[in-house]
Amino acid sequence: MSDIAIGRRGEAAPFKIGAIALMLALGIGGFIGLIVLGAYAPDLKSGRNGGAHALSNAATGFSGLVQLAEATGRHPRIVRDVHEFDTEDLLVVAPETATVNVSAAVQDRGAQPTLFILPKWQTVADPMHRGWVKEAGLKPLFEATGVLAPDINFLMRRDKGKGGQPLMTDRVPPSIRFSAPKQMQVIAALEERKDGPQHFVRPLITDGKGGMVLVQVDDSNLFVLADPDLLSNQGLRDAGKAASALALLDWLNSNPPEGIAFDVSMNGFGHSRSPLKLLFEPPFVVLTITILLALMLAGVQAFGRFGPVRQRERALAFGKAALVDNSAALIRKAGRETRMGGRYAALCRERVVEALGLARRLRDKGGDTAIDAHLDQLKGRHVYSDLARMAAEAKDRTTLLSAAKALHDWQKEKIG
Repeated sequence: MSDIAIGRRGEAAPFKIGAIALMLALGIGGFIGLIVLGAYAPDLKSGRNGGAHALSNAATGFSGLVQLAEATGRHPRIVRDVHEFDTEDLLVVAPETATVNVSAAVQDRGAQPTLFILPKWQTVADPMHRGWVKEAGLKPLFEATGVLAPDINFLMRRDKGKGGQPLMTDRVPPSIRFSAPKQMQVIAALEERKDGPQHFVRPLITDGKGGMVLVQVDDSNLFVLADPDLLSNQGLRDAGKAASALALLDWLNSNPPEGIAFDVSMNGFGHSRSPLKLLFEPPFVVLTITILLALMLAGVQAFGRFGPVRQRERALAFGKAALVDNSAALIRKAGRETRMGGRYAALCRERVVEALGLARRLRDKGGDTAIDAHLDQLKGRHVYSDLARMAAEAKDRTTLLSAAKALHDWQKEKIG
């Protein structure tokens, strides 16, 4: 009948306030950390998956070029969002398959310098070294020729040579000198389109056999490097090749350059869109901070009570008053308040009849009808039958309360 155990009020609390505060702080901090990590986990990928991109430390990757540019003050940066392509700096894009949508780097860049590095090697993960790869052969040529397709279709070939043969340059500064790798991938020609605008390429670096290693498309600032080995981690092992790689980036970059942008969004490491990020980014971060401060204040207020703790009352109190209150509550919850008017009128009538000693004499003459007629003839401000009818016909709580008050006054008037 009660949720308060008798005789246990004086027992000490099982946990101290300090312990409870510590548990709450750890729980809230862990929950917030889980939300933050859930929102930004895709953006925190290290990129060490053995791919051919600027985050990869594999032989086919380009992280060495990024580190070399950083060490020489060229201010490289990793771009994870296509919305950051609007920059005057050189953008280096290395799509790994022909299925990657590169339209943002081709159409939206305009006159801004862009270097495409075509894919070449097929690799598998090295189980002995995380982030390393093993050579599994060359990728099909359609992976390289299809990067800029269908707008620009290259005809490409691969030549097996001794390696180390110097490559020929045209309009390229003398500080840029590369040698051919053993497996050379070159652009043989540009396939003519049957419909749509026609393009042409200008060779900048060739293999001396008619193959083009670095080309410029339509005299624009769009450049395509056919063989990635010239700039990959494996290709930068030689100091001369590393110096030529930096010189090539400087020559392709804007004048004066502020940095070099290496895209990884087309390699699966772009910023993911998430509603959770809105909680931690402007302008919604202000609202997040406000809510956290409000929760902190609410927590401080919860721990800092004003005065002693108030003891809870019993669910069911003792005494006649509690019994009446509980009965009234049951009647109110059952929705039968308005049906009690006639019974209350009858109760008031019985009290007056008993007090005046009219019960035996009038019931013998005509029963309840004779009693009601006699009560109506009594002097006073109200007629009993009218009050009883108003109480019995009450349809709402307000009307019932008015009729009950009138009956109570009538009863008090007759018997004091």
